[in-house]
Amino acid sequence: MARTLILIPTYNEVDNLEQALVAVHHHAADVHILVIDDQSPDGTGELADSIASQDERIHVLHRDQKEGLGKAYLSGFSWALEREYELIFEMDADLSHPAEAIPRMISAAENGADLVLGSRWVDG
Repeated sequence: MARTLILIPTYNEVDNLEQALVAVHHHAADVHILVIDDQSPDGTGELADSIASQDERIHVLHRDQKEGLGKAYLSGFSWALEREYELIFEMDADLSHPAEAIPRMISAAENGADLVLGSRWVDG
């Protein structure tokens, strides 16, 4: 399997984070996850650190302030490319993106797709 990283930006996601991480690894046990936290006042960053300290597949990037989703993804892409990940996914921490789609998306990428997009609004 290609070295895969899933970017999960967070801001006040303490109630969802652990469930999102468990769901990802339930469906794709070998992928790594980068939680990108923007100093969540609810303790999301601290929870991410605690989980990451017990699981080498989970990493945390703390940003100094809330700068928006786009900049969080750019920070995550830079982090991933510096570490030579081959596949990079984006996923929301609010459980709105189904983790069960990850294996199909990885398979499509490994079978020649240059870009794989998931959508809740398109059948199949």
